[in-house]
Amino acid sequence: MLLLATLVGCNYAGTRRELSGCINDVFLMRQILVRQFGFEERNVTVLIDNNTHLMTEPPTGANIKRALDRMVQRARGVRRAHLFFHFSGHGTLLRGGPYGRPHDAIMPSDSNLITDVDFRRLVDQVPQTATFTMVSDSCHSGGLIAQEREQIGPTASALNRAGGGGGRRTRFLPYETVLQHLGVANLHQLERHMVATFGDDASALFRHARAPVPVPRPNSAILLSACQLDESADEQDNYGAFTLALSNLLRGPNDVGNHWEVVTLARSMLQQRGHTQQHPCLYCSNDNVGRLFLS
Repeated sequence: MLLLATLVGCNYAGTRRELSGCINDVFLMRQILVRQFGFEERNVTVLIDNNTHLMTEPPTGANIKRALDRMVQRARGVRRAHLFFHFSGHGTLLRGGPYGRPHDAIMPSDSNLITDVDFRRLVDQVPQTATFTMVSDSCHSGGLIAQEREQIGPTASALNRAGGGGGRRTRFLPYETVLQHLGVANLHQLERHMVATFGDDASALFRHARAPVPVPRPNSAILLSACQLDESADEQDNYGAFTLALSNLLRGPNDVGNHWEVVTLARSMLQQRGHTQQHPCLYCSNDNVGRLFLS
């Protein structure tokens, strides 16, 4: 089976949005993929916003999407493939405007937001012979693949509850902060700014704002999110708290469990460590709930 991975870490060094653990998350997950799951190092793409450790492309929106597209293209014509994407960095939630519902997004190093609509379009291009697993250690990451089936998560969102993590550094980027950072006043201006700045590399959500989200086709996409749509993701010991919990589970003495077990155990571990406002979620088809992680 062909195993491909793209790992992205954004610490945003020198900015008011600076984080401390995202690049550490990337190297931790890289080690786990190679040692525990048999990924070849040459098939693991690393994009970080600090090249001290490794020469990589910067994790801009365009570079991240190109790396993901390359994985999908390589999976075509292969009997079996597993594509893995891990993102550590800020997440945000887009509210208001013509979209009809909130949309969650990740924040690349150049602020070219990648939204849940982009991930929906991506996984709909994954060949039927491949599986796409996504881990997002970012705030508002629940539902980052638009219209993917919720298996573990809230039955209803309380969107006004999002906030900090009790004094911990969190990967929470308020919507208002995103607007201020980009110099726009509302979502309509954000849409125009993104298209004017990034052109065809801007999110499909902004380029086709009034088009309906594509109806998902049957796929093998699996999303493990660090938290619910309305929650923040904490950092702990210079790592993402969720990534750290996952690493403990994946490197533990017991066999790796199925997706339901992994997310349930990660939830329990975070609660025991004091991250009581953070609840990891699972989004996938019914068939993939009981499937072993990265199998």
